This record gives sequence, C-alpha cells and structure tokens, in this order.
Amino acid sequence: MTTVTYFVPNIACGHCVHTIQTELSDVNGVKDVKADQESRKVEVTFDAPASEDKIKALLALIDYPVAV
Repeated sequence: MTTVTYFVPNIACGHCVHTIQTELSDVNGVKDVKADQESRKVEVTFDAPASEDKIKALLALIDYPVAV
C-alpha cells in the first residue's frame, strides 16, 4: 500500500473537497482519500492497479491539478 500527499491549489471550498474525495474513491485500487480545504492537500492511499500517474491525471481532468 502506498500513501502520497499532493498540494492542490484549486481547493477553495467544501464542494471541492467532496468532489475530489468522490472522484478519486472511484478509482480501482484507491483505498482512502483525505482532502483538506485549509491546507489544500490531498492524501491518497492506494494499491495497484491505481498509480500516481492515474491519480494525477484524474485530478487534472476534474480541474484540480497537482501543483508541481
């Protein structure tokens, strides 16, 4: 199991948090998602077949790209 934390500057409200958690939870292999409005961080715990590339791609697709 892998846990990663990303800084997502577009998180602005509770709806953003809900959207991120709902969308990422649907990815096959994702076990847990915690998004925080104040720190603008997203913590994702996952196993294969989920990957960091898939998670980052989905975040970008739903307009919450990871800061680089």
